[in-house]
This record gives sequence, structure tokens and C-alpha cells, in this order.
Amino acid sequence: MTQPLAERKTGQANFSTWPLIWRYGPLVIWMLFISIFSTSGFSAINTSRFIGPLLLWLFPSISEVQLASIHFLMRKAGHLTEYAILAFLLRRAFITASTAIMRRRWFSLGLLTIASYALLDEFHQSFVPSRTASIYDSVIDVIGGLTVLLIFKLYEKRFSRKRAVV
Repeated sequence: MTQPLAERKTGQANFSTWPLIWRYGPLVIWMLFISIFSTSGFSAINTSRFIGPLLLWLFPSISEVQLASIHFLMRKAGHLTEYAILAFLLRRAFITASTAIMRRRWFSLGLLTIASYALLDEFHQSFVPSRTASIYDSVIDVIGGLTVLLIFKLYEKRFSRKRAVV
């Protein structure tokens, strides 16, 4: 079997893995972080051990009900934020992809990836005893990611219109 000329000369394929690592490495690392966040170590019981004392230090007269409400809202804000960051990294990877269809379809591919990963994350949590799986958390995840994707899409449309006028 014959090897391509570029491969025979250098002993390796005619492409560098560094652009792939640069493009997809942060995305993969962030997806691993999301998976770690869905383990028992980040359950409501465990996060309340840190968030509760911090809130009590900041607001000494806070009631238990207020404390529980703020803790709940902070956890939901965490869902929103982690998937907003995921959307940013997905767009970054897709708009610099070597495949033209990925560059053109970055929005729909990003949204599909976000929705799939959010559902997969909640499915994983259904097997963790100290966690509860919730479709509402997946909705919050998708809203966080969709918000960032829409911001980029609107900016892109506005920028392309200004460029066409000039």
C-alpha cells in the first residue's frame, strides 16, 4: 500500500493537531467540567455547605427561607451560566472549523449540541443518588446557551448589514 507523498516525506499526515486542540480543546474541557458539576459533589446538600455560610456572613439577618431561596436561585444561575459558556465555546469551535458546513451551520449545530448535552447531563444525574434529574434544568441549560447563540447571531447579522452598506 502506498502512502501519500506528504506522509512519506515527514512520516506523519499533512496536517497539524495543534489547530484541532486549539479549536476543540477548551470545548472538551468545559464539557468535562459540566459532567463533574453533575456529580454528587455538587449536589444541593454539598453546595449548601459553602453557599450557606457565605450568605450568612454577607447577610447575618437572613432567614432560613430566604437562604434556601437564594441557594436555589444561585444553583439555577449556575446552570444558565455553564451552558452560556458552552455556547460560546461551541460557536468558537464551529466558526473556525475546517468544514464549510460547520462554519455555515454553527447556530443550529450549537443549539443541537447544547440541547443534547443538557438532556444527557440530566439523564446522568438520574443515576446519582444525591441528585435529581429535572427537565426544567435542561430547559434552563438550553435557555442559557440559546441566549449566547442569539447574541452572536444578532451581532453577526447587524455587522454584515453594516459591512454591506459601507
